[in-house]
Amino acid sequence: MNENYPKHVAVIMDGNGRWAKTRGLPRIQGHKAGAESVRRLLRGARKFGIRWLTLYAFSIENWSRPEAEVSGLMRLLTTFLAQNRNVLDEEQIRLRISGRRSDLPPNVEAALAKTEAETAAYTGPQLIICLSYGGRTEIAQAARRIAEDVKNGILAPEQVDEAAIAARLYLPDVPDPDLIIRTSGEQRISNFLLWQCAYSEFVFLPEPWPEFTEDSLQRALDIFASRNRRFGGIVDSHGSSAQPAT
Repeated sequence: MNENYPKHVAVIMDGNGRWAKTRGLPRIQGHKAGAESVRRLLRGARKFGIRWLTLYAFSIENWSRPEAEVSGLMRLLTTFLAQNRNVLDEEQIRLRISGRRSDLPPNVEAALAKTEAETAAYTGPQLIICLSYGGRTEIAQAARRIAEDVKNGILAPEQVDEAAIAARLYLPDVPDPDLIIRTSGEQRISNFLLWQCAYSEFVFLPEPWPEFTEDSLQRALDIFASRNRRFGGIVDSHGSSAQPAT
């Protein structure tokens, strides 16, 4: 295992619909094929020592899709949980959900909450699924909580800083992603982890999500490992990061 591989990888799983369309299949078949890619990703994450794996599964904007597709995606999610529960148990994987959970159908939210509770004590990798998620919405919610805390005298205006905002995001204990992967050749962030991605590395892969394999993951990890992360500093002659001169 390469010690320079990232510990937190986030994935924008793009291309399911286009993959299905090129094969004359309904879009939901692309999402079903994408679920198999998630299984491959989980195996690869364990193999390569990834501790946090964040998946952009359903955005707030995705609610505007046809009702049949949205319903199919919600059913696919609960099926995926049921079929892969043994993997979570065997590998001690903790499931966590990020997003506006009140938007989800009650049966889906109940299934997610049950799995979250039953895996909460697991000490292995964390699988974070972003559902009804939007980066701007997350930041706006944090700002609203700060406003309420200031109004109630819990927080002074001069105490509002980056740490105060970060503490009020959906999962404040999860470290920022080291690497964000997007499949299907698109090169945009699509309102994903806007606060957390400030110093993330990005890798854009050409293959659509249903064609994502363990080799795809390793290729992205190797690209990440080859880069020098400066975090606004200066890389010295030994390749380590140094603070910029004042």
